Amino acid sequence: MNDSSSRHRFEHPPITTLDDRLKAGRQARQALPRTAHSEYTADAGRDPLDILRQQNEGRLPWLVPLRLERMMQNPFAFYRGTAALQAADLAGAPTTGAGVVLCGDAHISNFGLFASPQRTMVFDLNDFDEAAFGPWEWDVKRFVTSVVIAGRHKGFSSREVREAAQAAATAYRLGLNEMLELDTLERYYRRAEVNPGSSRYGKDTQLVVDQALTASARRTSARELNRITELGDDGTISIVERPPTLTHVPPDYELQVKEMIETYRHSVSPDIAFLLSQYTVTDIVRRVVGVGSVGTRCFIVVLTGPSGEGLILQIKEAGRSVLNEYGGIEPVVSHLNEPESLTADHGLRVVANQRILQAVSDPFLGYFTGIGLGFYVRQFRDRNVSIDIEALKRNTFLDYVDACGRLLARAHSQSPNGAFAAGYIGNSDAFTDAIAEWAHAYADQSHADFVQLGEAIRAGTFPMPDMSPDVALARAQEKAQAQGLFRGTARQ
Repeated sequence: MNDSSSRHRFEHPPITTLDDRLKAGRQARQALPRTAHSEYTADAGRDPLDILRQQNEGRLPWLVPLRLERMMQNPFAFYRGTAALQAADLAGAPTTGAGVVLCGDAHISNFGLFASPQRTMVFDLNDFDEAAFGPWEWDVKRFVTSVVIAGRHKGFSSREVREAAQAAATAYRLGLNEMLELDTLERYYRRAEVNPGSSRYGKDTQLVVDQALTASARRTSARELNRITELGDDGTISIVERPPTLTHVPPDYELQVKEMIETYRHSVSPDIAFLLSQYTVTDIVRRVVGVGSVGTRCFIVVLTGPSGEGLILQIKEAGRSVLNEYGGIEPVVSHLNEPESLTADHGLRVVANQRILQAVSDPFLGYFTGIGLGFYVRQFRDRNVSIDIEALKRNTFLDYVDACGRLLARAHSQSPNGAFAAGYIGNSDAFTDAIAEWAHAYADQSHADFVQLGEAIRAGTFPMPDMSPDVALARAQEKAQAQGLFRGTARQ
């Protein structure tokens, strides 16, 4: 006879249930009412230009003018490049005290389409340079503010902008609720696959999606190789320079980057490492990327396979997250197997948090430390494409921000405190109304900072290396006006 009383019971810590975290979120409203999130008050001593100067100090000096030129194209471009300013402004604001893995820069241009390892197309967050562990509200505020600034930039009416902000915040709330109806594994596996003719939205939005899918088919390593490279007499592939965005590095730098690639191979899975062993590095160039990232170190590496096939990898510098540096939050890394390494290796920080937040990630994603800096590596041009926000009409813009809000919620739901956030937000409009109000106030603040930077450049009080202030500002505005982007300095 089997005596169940003699069996040993496995001892384990108490399980914190989903209901426990939902309840904790609801209780947090007593300490910080949801309406309190509507209040934005600028610190009396804030100095946005000083933060921008500090950021420029660590960048390649000859690229600083280009960074500022891109930021001064319009208020939305400026916002894209000023995650540090918002982190500093959020540093003193009250929060619920619940942390999740954050994107850190969740504006609407940091979502896009890309190919999964299974070669299906997915829509997800696509930038994790500032990823960190911190208050869940910070990503939501950055996201909704970007909707307000983009809507103003597109010329929407005040009512339409407010409607878009409300839609964005509501999409996040609904997305969290949808995710929490799934169990933990189901949430982990959930991803937003994108196929022609399969949108949950209307026909106009589906047309935009189909156009993006068509464009993504052209954004491949093979096509890029044909566009920017030439074949040498020995059969190796090398890149044709296009200054200032593509320039070769000195020979000693080439050797260092080649050694870094060998180190990077140890950070990827064994199958990718084995695959890479069949390729030889045949060229290395420096590449200028993005808006806020301009001036950081970024390289394009061409590898040639045994049949002459090419593979392009992008190496990008990973510095300290602005959420830690300017937001004042301490690194919390308990979600990693080797937490002590994250504070020393920012390439690992980016890669680890990207894999947590994305439903699927590039199999070539890896990291290394070299020349005293952290770097991360990924494929270059693997069918990644962004939605052209400039071209979106009102209804398609609303659909787009809805999709982004739900994807941000999916990312946050991977953290245990995603349930806390859902409990705190609840099912009413109290939180979404407050966030929309905050986003409008902060959009005004960002626009004022944009104007202040433009005035400082004109006055020569914000000097830039190798370029006079007048020439730099004139170049930025002339280029922006030619593209129909610059709307002057009057607040909209």
